[in-house]
Amino acid sequence: MRLTPEQTRQIRACLQQQFGPTTQVSVYGSRLDDAGRGGDVDLLVETERPVTLRQRALAQMQLEQSLQLPVDLLVVQRGGADTAFTRIARAKALPLEPA
Repeated sequence: MRLTPEQTRQIRACLQQQFGPTTQVSVYGSRLDDAGRGGDVDLLVETERPVTLRQRALAQMQLEQSLQLPVDLLVVQRGGADTAFTRIARAKALPLEPA
């Protein structure tokens, strides 16, 4: 996974601050390819409670500022119905472990 321990820490801290301490974060997409270069950071974020558009936008803005990388957030409420895209992302995602 092409994220440093510091980037991992920043991601977890930001998302747990915005969405709560039980928020689970996984990475999917191009950052999983260790041989790749560049690309955005695709994050699957699972929350206990619904997330407002404002919360999502603020989290994305904070992450992009701290990481200096483009970030895509796919935010889903745990136990909710998955879309086809969410199922695909979930199937390929790896949990973002604490640094």
